[in-house]
Amino acid sequence: MRMLTISIAIIVAVLLVVGITAVRAARHAPKAPEAGTPAPDFTLSAQDGKPLNLRDFRGRWVVLYFYPKDFTGGCTKEARNFQHDLALYEQKNAVILGVSGQDEASHEKFCAAEGLHFKLLADPHCELSARYGSVVDLGVAKLSARHTFLIDPAGVIRKVYLKVDPAKHSAEVLADLAELQKPAPPS
Repeated sequence: MRMLTISIAIIVAVLLVVGITAVRAARHAPKAPEAGTPAPDFTLSAQDGKPLNLRDFRGRWVVLYFYPKDFTGGCTKEARNFQHDLALYEQKNAVILGVSGQDEASHEKFCAAEGLHFKLLADPHCELSARYGSVVDLGVAKLSARHTFLIDPAGVIRKVYLKVDPAKHSAEVLADLAELQKPAPPS
């Protein structure tokens, strides 16, 4: 019985330390860039091992979405929905770029398993995720937070999503993209 009490006390202490570390990290984490500001540029490798730069997509809309981990429930649902709607994005001159902390090999397996035909970018040290204010520091590991940035053809962030429901997110982004692409009313 005494060992059980000691074990519970140790578990509680570890959870408190991890929680305090996460709170401190959240206070010092960079904030997400705001709508109306230039999107931070980057070069990361995709699942095929080829480097991609945000500038490669000038002239097109970019849906830059960060997600925690390949092969997990919410991340798989979100990726499947983007894939399901991929033709609609292409009709709107938009590309989908997913970013998480796994390496190219993990992304390649995830794309093959789920039939994904858009790029997943490897951010193994969560450096880009941090620049976009989209990292969760668990103390022992870092993960990308589930955030999305809708970037216009000139490289300016037009919409920021910090509360994402993986089941509804693709439809939400498509609706916002349609709204942003409406012609301005005549003056």
